Amino acid sequence: MVENKGFEISMLRKSAEAGDAEAQLVLGKRYKSGSGVEQSHEQAAHWFGKAAEQGHAKALFNLALCYSKGEGVEKSDEQAMYWFGKAAEQGNVIAQLKIAYCYLTGEGVEKNREQAIYWFGKAAEQGDAWAQFTLGTFYTSGSSVEKNDEQAAYWFGKAAEQGYAEAQFALAYCYLKGEGVEKSDEQAVYWCGKAAEQGNVSAQVILGICYAHGKGVEQSDEQAAYWFTKAAEQGNADAQHEMGGYYSAGLGVEKNQEQAIYWWRKAAEQGHEDAQKCLTEYGA
Repeated sequence: MVENKGFEISMLRKSAEAGDAEAQLVLGKRYKSGSGVEQSHEQAAHWFGKAAEQGHAKALFNLALCYSKGEGVEKSDEQAMYWFGKAAEQGNVIAQLKIAYCYLTGEGVEKNREQAIYWFGKAAEQGDAWAQFTLGTFYTSGSSVEKNDEQAAYWFGKAAEQGYAEAQFALAYCYLKGEGVEKSDEQAVYWCGKAAEQGNVSAQVILGICYAHGKGVEQSDEQAAYWFTKAAEQGNADAQHEMGGYYSAGLGVEKNQEQAIYWWRKAAEQGHEDAQKCLTEYGA
């Protein structure tokens, strides 16, 4: 088995030395992991570099990582940015996201929100949910791009369909307000539900409110209490205040003054004024 590995490495090295870019990439990965050879970040970077010089997309990305982490080469944000850029131009989604983030934060390059949006757009077009959501937020705020509610809703929708909870809530909000889409309480509840099930606190609160008032869904104190409780347990002060009221009145839950005071106190400790007033009224 060891002989076979040695033979494999020998053949791989010959191909790499002969200029085979794929072999150079694989040999670089072997040196990086220490698989079949003694681990060497310097050798890994060397072979990644050889393949990168030939335009090998995966090697470009791996070389960028070397410079980003200072593995086998001197750490350089500028060089990392350069090679990430080369990989991004070849359609590497992770590289596109990295370069977008760098332009957004000024890491290894001068801040440039327009370039950040450009690269987020490239990644979004390839189906990356985070990029789609981020692009939606840019269009919502009108930050470095003309505000466009339709485009915001479009990209939130793309990410929401992939199960991205924050995008699901953002899309729900679009339907709730009729921003970029036709106003629909039913669609708002649908997408809020999707996000709430994934633990999105804001969605849980809004869903509780919708059930409480029968907005886009049949009114249900039990369901309202359920979702307010979910949010309250995650520390949301508004939901904690609501649960205080629900236990105090026996709405959707069995009436329990101790539980009411418990939740009001939780909210009051976070500075919720209405909860503080409730505690004062009950002498708690």
